[in-house]
Amino acid sequence: MTAELVRGQNHTLPRTRLEIRVSAGSPVVAGATLGDERGVVRGAEWIAHPGSPQLPGLEVSQQAAAGHRLAVDLEALPEAVHRVTVLLALPVGVGGPARFGATAAPFVAVTGLDGTEIATFTLTGLDTESAVTALEIYRRQDVWKVRAVGQGYAAGLAEMLADQGLSNAAELAASIQEAVARSLARSVAPPPPRTPEGDRVRQASGPPDPGPAPATPPAATPAQPPAAISTDTAAAPSAGGPINYAHPRRQHAAPPSPPPAAPPAQPGQAAQPVAGDATGWSMDERLYNQIWGMFEDLARAAAAYRSAVDFAESRMDQELDRSLSDPRNRIGGAGDRAREEARAKRDELTARAREVLDRDLAQLAAEAAVVEPALPAAYAGWDNPVWHAHRIPMELPMALRLGDLHLPERTDLRIPLLVRLPLERGMWVDSGRTASEAAALMDGDRLRRLAMETAVLHAARLLAVYPPGEFSVHVIDPAGSAAGPLAPLVDAGVLAGPPAAGPQGVAAVLAHLTRRVDLVQMAVRAGAADSLPPDLDTGEQLLVVNDFPHGFDDRAVTQLRYLADEGPAVGVHLLMVADREDASAYGPVLDPLWRSLLRITPVADSHLADPWVGHAWTYEPPVTPPGSRVLEQVLAAVTAARRAAGR
Repeated sequence: MTAELVRGQNHTLPRTRLEIRVSAGSPVVAGATLGDERGVVRGAEWIAHPGSPQLPGLEVSQQAAAGHRLAVDLEALPEAVHRVTVLLALPVGVGGPARFGATAAPFVAVTGLDGTEIATFTLTGLDTESAVTALEIYRRQDVWKVRAVGQGYAAGLAEMLADQGLSNAAELAASIQEAVARSLARSVAPPPPRTPEGDRVRQASGPPDPGPAPATPPAATPAQPPAAISTDTAAAPSAGGPINYAHPRRQHAAPPSPPPAAPPAQPGQAAQPVAGDATGWSMDERLYNQIWGMFEDLARAAAAYRSAVDFAESRMDQELDRSLSDPRNRIGGAGDRAREEARAKRDELTARAREVLDRDLAQLAAEAAVVEPALPAAYAGWDNPVWHAHRIPMELPMALRLGDLHLPERTDLRIPLLVRLPLERGMWVDSGRTASEAAALMDGDRLRRLAMETAVLHAARLLAVYPPGEFSVHVIDPAGSAAGPLAPLVDAGVLAGPPAAGPQGVAAVLAHLTRRVDLVQMAVRAGAADSLPPDLDTGEQLLVVNDFPHGFDDRAVTQLRYLADEGPAVGVHLLMVADREDASAYGPVLDPLWRSLLRITPVADSHLADPWVGHAWTYEPPVTPPGSRVLEQVLAAVTAARRAAGR
C-alpha cells in the first residue's frame, strides 16, 4: 500500500533499488546530494546534478524537464553515505516561471523498479521559492527510510546548497544552471502537446518466453518531456515475454483514425510491422507519431541495456570488495575463485541484457525498413524515390526531416530527425572543428563549404514543402565566399533577392526583416492584421547567414539577436552557418543567440540529446546521392509552381 506522506512524515523503505519520480507543472532541475552520518555534504563531488549526473548508486537527469526519474541503488552508495537528499529547482534564463507558486505543485513518488509506488509526497504551499528540498532518504540503525521535507528557498539553488554546508554554493549553483542551459540548447524538442489521447502499441516481438527473466533494470534517467510523451514503464522491455511498447498517455490529434492492420503472423513468428501503426488524422500524422515512438523506444531500450551493464559492473565490484576484505582470500586459490565467480556473474548479466537489447533492436530495424519507403517527401531522405515525383503541396506538412540519428549500440538503425512546422527555433550549422573525428580530420575550407551545402539542402527542402509563395529565403554572404554552394538556389531563381554582400548588404537585409517583425508584432498586439502595408510579405521568411560575424557591426549583431529571439513567433527564422570560435571576441554576449538555435553539423557528430533519457545521439546530416540531380529537379519544381500560382 502506498504511503501518502505529509511534511516531516517518514516511511520505511522495503527495498534498496528505487526510482524517484518527479512530476511538475513546468520544467524543473532535479538533483541529489549525499550526506554523511551528520548530514554533511563533503563537497561538490557528493552532488549529482545535470552537469555531473552520476555518482555511485545514484543517477539523475541531465536536463530540465517536467518529469524525471532518478535511479537510486542504496547498496551501491559509498559506505560513508547515510543520507540522500532530493533537490528541485526552477531553471533560470529559459523563460519559465520564476517561483514554484506560479506553477502546479510538484509531486514526488518513491517507487520500485517495477513502478510500484512505495511513498508519495505533494509539495504544496510553495510560493516565492525557486528551489526546494523535496525529500530525503536516510539510514538509521541499518534501516533505510524516506522523509518528506518540502523546505523551500526563495533565494534559489545557491541558498539551498549553502544550507547544506557548501562553501562555494553560489559558484556551484551557477555551474548547474549553465549545464541546464547547455542541455536545453542541444536537446531535440519533443512533439508539442496535442488534444485528445491516443495509443500506439507496437507489435510484440514474439510469443511469451517461459525462460528466466533477464536482469535488466529500466532506464536509469528517463526524463519526461513536458506533457508530450508518456514515460510509462510499459515502454521498457518486459522480462522474458512479448515486448510491449504501449505509451497509454501519448497524445495525438483526435479523433484518431485507426492504423493499418498488420499482416497476420505465422505461428511461432513475430507479427510483421506496418507503416503508420500510430494514431492520427492522416497517414502523415500517423507516420510522424510512429517515428517519434521509434525514437523513444530506441532511447529507452538503450538506457535499459546501459543501466543493466552498469549494474553488473557495480555488483561485480561489490562482490570483489566483500571477498577480498577477508585477508584469507587475498592469497591462494580462494581469491582467484572469487574473482572468476564475480566476473562470470557480470558476464551472465551483461549477456542477458544484450539479448534483450538485440531483440528490441531487431524489432525496431524491421519497423524502420517498412516505414522509410512509406514516408512523404517532407519526412524522406534525399535518396527516397518520392522526391523524383514530388509536387509542391498546397498545404503545409506537419514536420520536416533535418537528418538522421543513431546510437552506438546499432549504427545502421537510423531514426529520422523530424522538427515541427512552422519552425519554432532557428538552426545553426556549425562550420567549426567540433569534437567529432570527421570534423577534426577535414580541411577547414572544405568543412566550411560542406556546412554551406548542408544549409542549402535545408533551405531547398523548406522551399519544396511549403505551398507556392508562402516561404521566402534571404541570404547574407558578406564576402561572397559561398557562391559555389549557393549556385543551385541562385540559378533556380528561388531566392527573395541576390545574396547580400558587404556591410551595406548585410544592413539592408537585416533592416528589412527587422521591420517585418516589428510591423507584424504591432499588428498582432493591436488586433489589426488587416492594417499591414500592402507591400509586406506575410509569408514565412528564412534568413541564411554565412560566415558570421564577418561583415557584421555591433548594430547588425544586435538586430540578428533580435530576429533570433522575436522572429520565430511571427514567421522569421534564422539558419546560421558559423564557427563559434570566429565570434569569440563578443564573449558571453552571443551565448543566448547560440542557445536559441538548434545546432546541427555538416558531418557526423554526437551532440544532440533526446528529451527522455538524455543519450548523446550521433547526428547524420542530409546528403544527396552522388551524381544525382534531385536538388536541381526539386528547385525547378518550386520555380514552376510559383510561376503557375502567379507568385
